[in-house]
Amino acid sequence: MSQFEFILIASAVFWLGGLVKGTTGLGMPTLAIGLLTLFVGTRTAVAALLLPVLVSNGWQAYRAGDIHRAIKQYRWFIAAMVLAMWVTANLAAGASERLLYGAAGAVLLLFVAINLTFTVPRLPDRTDRAVQLLLGFMTGITGGLTALYAPTIAIYLAARQAEKDEFLRVSGLLIFVGSVPLIIGYAQQGLFTGQQAMLSAFLVLPTLVGFTCGEYLRNRMSTDRFRFLLFCLFVVLGLNLLRKAFV
Repeated sequence: MSQFEFILIASAVFWLGGLVKGTTGLGMPTLAIGLLTLFVGTRTAVAALLLPVLVSNGWQAYRAGDIHRAIKQYRWFIAAMVLAMWVTANLAAGASERLLYGAAGAVLLLFVAINLTFTVPRLPDRTDRAVQLLLGFMTGITGGLTALYAPTIAIYLAARQAEKDEFLRVSGLLIFVGSVPLIIGYAQQGLFTGQQAMLSAFLVLPTLVGFTCGEYLRNRMSTDRFRFLLFCLFVVLGLNLLRKAFV
């Protein structure tokens, strides 16, 4: 595959990922990793993802507003996530492609299972700090290894029974903050070079165009049906990643 062909494919993938994120608030990294790894290795897919994830989630959190309160309320989650992300992103440089494929596939399928089959019990306020630390740490590990954050963030916000605006605000904030140590870790390990950074920066544009289209769709279609079809796609992509890991 030529570089031009890859840029065209990646642009389409990130437009679709932005559409998904604008519609549902999550799922852009999940979709992008699942589709891009049909054509390139996991590390190349993650490198392409870094700046679109940073910018789109920063924009999502900004649009939702009240960021200072969210930072204060979820500071324990953020602290645990950043620490685990920093360590894992640096250790991931030595991980095999098979391990990365397997981890990404498992996270994809976990994301679907949580959203379609699991009802999260309400989290009492007295246990919130401990759960923030636990799930923040788990988010840092999965994010540092695969750049996929959604399952643990979705579990936590479901347990907090977050309203729609709060869900968008907090998920955007957490993924935005988590992207920073991931980018630094990849750059330090030589996995995010100047050429890769240029491609990632270019892919911000189709991501934001897709995000804007997704915001338009969010108020004009059945989100539940859209999410169901999306999860069906995630199952196929997750199984394919596991096939690459074990076959």
